[in-house]
Amino acid sequence: MDETSRGIVLRVWPLSDTSLIVHWITSAHGRLTTVAKGAKRPKSPHRGKLDLLFEADFTYRKSHRSNLHTLREVSVNSTHSSVSSDIYSLSLLAYGTHFLEKATETEYPMPGVYVIFSTLIKHLSNTPPEKTLVYALEIKILNELGLAPSADEGRIHKDISNLIEQLGYLNWFDISLLNPTHKQSAEVSLFLEAHITRHLNSIPKGRTSALGF
Repeated sequence: MDETSRGIVLRVWPLSDTSLIVHWITSAHGRLTTVAKGAKRPKSPHRGKLDLLFEADFTYRKSHRSNLHTLREVSVNSTHSSVSSDIYSLSLLAYGTHFLEKATETEYPMPGVYVIFSTLIKHLSNTPPEKTLVYALEIKILNELGLAPSADEGRIHKDISNLIEQLGYLNWFDISLLNPTHKQSAEVSLFLEAHITRHLNSIPKGRTSALGF
């Protein structure tokens, strides 16, 4: 029986000369992996519908032998082309992908995480990335996973504690208006680095690049 979901394409890998493996973050099923058989063929119904950051409704045939499911139908809602063509936005979202892969299990429902990614992509369509968005992405995902950072961990100054709290609950637009000082930004970064290392054992790949603009 086919299942239906809405998702954002996080990765696309070639499986063969004609087929693709597509990694999604979905609203109902968390991280999901599908195989798009024949997707690279000229007359494939999937052709042109599967690319990085495409947001789509899709159906898939669930495999009972592995976590690689068969993609059936795809209806693209948005290509997010302005984001996928910006190297700095891609670096931020690539880091978010590595973060999710390290911190979560596959096919575990995470509707809140899907909303975080979806709304961030829409924000980046109109606003350039900045470091506060990286920190906010980390905090918001940690909050969803029940790993919210606590100011008590590092005995940090009250203004840093307040900034971390704001990054966790403000929307992306308001986060872009915060404008912390260079010192405040550095302290938040170090605090989160220690917190992430404590809970995930190491920093996910791509953080340096995500903070490189």
